[in-house]
Amino acid sequence: MLAQVVGRMTLLDWAIPAAMFVVLLVFAIRTRRYSGSVSGFLAGNRCAGRYLVCVAYNMAQVGIITLVWYFQQYYDSGFTSVWWGLVENPLMIVIALTGWVIYRFRETRALTLAQFIEHRYSRRLRIFCGVVAFVAGVLNYAIFPAVSARFFIWMCGFPEEFPLLGFVVPTMPALMALLLSTALLFVFLGGQIAVMVTDFLQGIVCNIVFLILIAWILWYVGWDRMADTMLAVAPGHSMVNPLDIGKEQQFNALYWLISAFTLFYTMRAWQGDQGYNAAALTPHEAKMAQLLSGWRWRVLMLVAIVVPVGVKAILTHPDFASVAAPLHGIIDAGATDGIRAESRVPLALGAVLPAGLLGLVVAAMYGAYLSTDDTYLHSWGTIFVQDVVLPVRAAFTDRPMSQTAHLWILRIAILAVAIFAFWFGISFTTNQYIAMWGAITASVFVGGAGIVITGGLYSRRGTTAAAWTAMLVGMILSLLAILVKEQVWVFDWLKAIGLDSLHDAVNAIHENKRMSGQVLAFIAAVSAIVSYIGVSLLFPKQPFDLDRMLHRGQWRELLPPSERDFREESGEGPPRWMRLLGFSREYTRTDTWVTWITVSWPLVWTGIFVVGTLWAIWNPIEDATWAAFWHAYVWIIFGVGCVIMGWFTIGGFRDLRRMYAHLRRYEADARDDGSVRERD
Repeated sequence: MLAQVVGRMTLLDWAIPAAMFVVLLVFAIRTRRYSGSVSGFLAGNRCAGRYLVCVAYNMAQVGIITLVWYFQQYYDSGFTSVWWGLVENPLMIVIALTGWVIYRFRETRALTLAQFIEHRYSRRLRIFCGVVAFVAGVLNYAIFPAVSARFFIWMCGFPEEFPLLGFVVPTMPALMALLLSTALLFVFLGGQIAVMVTDFLQGIVCNIVFLILIAWILWYVGWDRMADTMLAVAPGHSMVNPLDIGKEQQFNALYWLISAFTLFYTMRAWQGDQGYNAAALTPHEAKMAQLLSGWRWRVLMLVAIVVPVGVKAILTHPDFASVAAPLHGIIDAGATDGIRAESRVPLALGAVLPAGLLGLVVAAMYGAYLSTDDTYLHSWGTIFVQDVVLPVRAAFTDRPMSQTAHLWILRIAILAVAIFAFWFGISFTTNQYIAMWGAITASVFVGGAGIVITGGLYSRRGTTAAAWTAMLVGMILSLLAILVKEQVWVFDWLKAIGLDSLHDAVNAIHENKRMSGQVLAFIAAVSAIVSYIGVSLLFPKQPFDLDRMLHRGQWRELLPPSERDFREESGEGPPRWMRLLGFSREYTRTDTWVTWITVSWPLVWTGIFVVGTLWAIWNPIEDATWAAFWHAYVWIIFGVGCVIMGWFTIGGFRDLRRMYAHLRRYEADARDDGSVRERD
């Protein structure tokens, strides 16, 4: 039945993703000559410009898993999530102006987060954090290939099984194996350099395709039908009025308030894309890339809401009843609420997209899959080697590992992660929405790591004991949360020993949708912050030498000349009031203008949010007026997205050309392998 409903892929539709794969493969093969060093494989020899890092890094975050996450969210909440998401804007301004975390992390020249942790705290904590980051990351990532395979099966209309060499092969594991194999190929060819270059190219393609898809959805479905659909939902679950979501249990105002906190607290703590943290040419380029990232998300956020709202109209509006009827039959057959929520968008797109556009969307979605999975495979495999294997080995021998052996071990670890993800994907189905699974599994590491990172980068007083305490508190509470939400049967022993009331309380949390993985992750993070600060104050130690770790002052001479020049402190510099806002001598006139323009955007929307919220509280706004506002919002963001596409494409290809020129003359240091040889 699935193939009859959405099996509409033509020869043209297959040719488009095939052509994109060939182009990406050519670029990846070209990078192979530059990845022969450990620093090249791990961080692209730290030679990427701001636009290249921005587009590639953001594309690494926009996998099919991310899009499915947002499709689930916005299908239920509509534009109300966009409104409450604006509470993040003030923090985005602070992050953009200060280069929060990323600037100082790049100053350390650490190749991985745990390398920084060893330098700042201790080798034992590095190993522990490496293990926790690896386990949490692999659990988080392990559902990616399965979600992606299901997405393609639904959108392309693949059958459940197919004949091959006289055998009947299930489609799901076969497609997962194919997807994982292509991701492994790109990682093995050129490490972080290949990942970064191909992610950039996929980012450009996805920008274009997403804008085309948005325009087509608005034409095919029509805003009037989308508005009718959103206005028809029950009171308390509004998709247009952000003050009428009191009965929404998942993506409500509390969800977004916690998201704003998480954005700031966990900045660069999550290591799924850790290769990008050290890839920028200089700390200033890393800061500017982070600043520009806000623009790149505009296009993503628009496609993430227009598509699911359009699909909801297709599935529920009377004008599309003939299209929706067979789709509902497939959706309702899903095994869990999560599976049914996953299937809606790809099934609908596969049924209604015309030939050519369907192929473009499949190509873009494959790019979204590949950009995230190759990045995550690279990250978790290298973290295990760099932050577990190497420090443990260093405890027994001072003899450095050869680069050839080092690179082979990295590849073996990456392959092992892929094998685990394949097994996990065919063996496990989460009971939660993907957003909640992502939040709670990530919290196992970032729940404690957030304060360990910020405390280590910005405070001389944070101690090793405080870091250990925060990591343990965040990890234990997050693991308990996973068991409560996913494997509540583990707590049946409480009843067996007579603790019936505690057993009932655990079950109540399991059943309470408001007590989601997001909320439990927030509790773990706050507990870790309190423990870090408390232990540091109760058991103080000698202040840490931050200047040495950040290569400032007298320690600037330890930097390579190419980075030292950018850190030159001579010259007049900007006025004092601008320096207080985060502008430094490294800013050119163009940098200053770009920063002001970039910061002005969230500032304007913050004003709209504050005024609009207060006005709506005192003078309730009709839902139809809210719908008209969101109609204007869609076209404003669409226009901005077109400008961003041209701007970042030009800047990105300029950076790509400069990166290749830099790599041709770059001489890698064999000692630059992620080891900490001189610690305070």
